[in-house]
Amino acid sequence: MLANKRRDTAPELALRSILHARGLRYRVDFRPLRVMRNKADVVFTRARVAVFVDGCFWHGCPEHYMPSKTNVDYWKPKIEANQERDRHVDAMLQDAGWSIVRAWEHEDPSAVADRVEALVRGANRRAEVDPDQRGLR
Repeated sequence: MLANKRRDTAPELALRSILHARGLRYRVDFRPLRVMRNKADVVFTRARVAVFVDGCFWHGCPEHYMPSKTNVDYWKPKIEANQERDRHVDAMLQDAGWSIVRAWEHEDPSAVADRVEALVRGANRRAEVDPDQRGLR
C-alpha cells in the first residue's frame, strides 16, 4: 500500500490540467474546513467547491469495485469505513455551505471538469450579485 499515491494521481492530474486550461485557479490537496482532518483533491475556496477524485477500489465504486479475495476480514471493513468517512465529510461540508463534486477515477475528466466549472462559475456569479455570499460585509 505504500506505493499507492495519495495525491497527484493520473485522474487528478488530468482533471486539474483541464480546469487550469479553462482559466480556473484552485488549491490542491487542501482542507476546505480547518476543523476537518480530510483534504479535498481540488478546492475552490471563494466559490466554496470541493472536488474529490475517488479511486474505484478504495472507495467501493458500484461499477468497478471487485472485492478482495484474500484477507477479506481486513478489506471489507476498510472499504466500508472509507465509504462512511466519505458520507461524513460530505455532510460536514454541505452543513458548512460547500458544494461537493465526487468523481470516480474512471470518469471522463472533461465531463467532471464541466460539472466543476458550472458550480464554480455559478458560485462566482452569485457572489457578484450578493456580496454577503463571499463574506464581504
